[in-house]
Amino acid sequence: MEPIDIHTHRPDAPLSAIRSVTPDTFIPVGERLYSVGYHPWTLPPFTADAVEKLEQAARHPQTVAIGESGLDRLHPYPDLQMQWLDRHIRLAEATEKPLILHNVRYTAELIGLHRKYRPAQAWILHGFRGKPDAARQLLDHGFYLSFGERYNEDALRAVPDERLFIETDESPVTVEELYRRAATVRGTTAETLADTIYRNVRSRFHIDRKGN
Repeated sequence: MEPIDIHTHRPDAPLSAIRSVTPDTFIPVGERLYSVGYHPWTLPPFTADAVEKLEQAARHPQTVAIGESGLDRLHPYPDLQMQWLDRHIRLAEATEKPLILHNVRYTAELIGLHRKYRPAQAWILHGFRGKPDAARQLLDHGFYLSFGERYNEDALRAVPDERLFIETDESPVTVEELYRRAATVRGTTAETLADTIYRNVRSRFHIDRKGN
């Protein structure tokens, strides 16, 4: 089983990876799969044209996730961030695709939004680096966690198999190496971990890389 990278910005990522792009850069090629969204660092004005561009890209058959979107305390325009996040949330539900979330110091607010919207689709906090208590709090409220190159090892161990994903994001480290490291931390093999996350991808992203 080839390990699946559920979130990468790298244009040279293997075909098994899900590449994260903005609506402005979304040009689907070949059999590549994408997540599409407006990142909170580079949000456009909330205009009808920008919303339409997002919605068209989100509904494309090669788009399998919405985002990344989210909230970042270190960047300006919190009202605009929330306005765009609301649109991404609603679009994830409408398209029945998971939501990839960026979070910097907004955990309580995201938990509150999860309670408000009661989403049927998975909300995946990408690049999770929090401590075990934060991981358990998010898991208790229905979130999924994705781990990249850097993380708290106890937090990684705290995540049940069915809520776990692995990603490269912008790291130069290969996804194969990240799976090997994570498997060692969790006391399993990279092959077993790849099978586990494949099942999660098939379930939550509604895709099947085995072609079954």
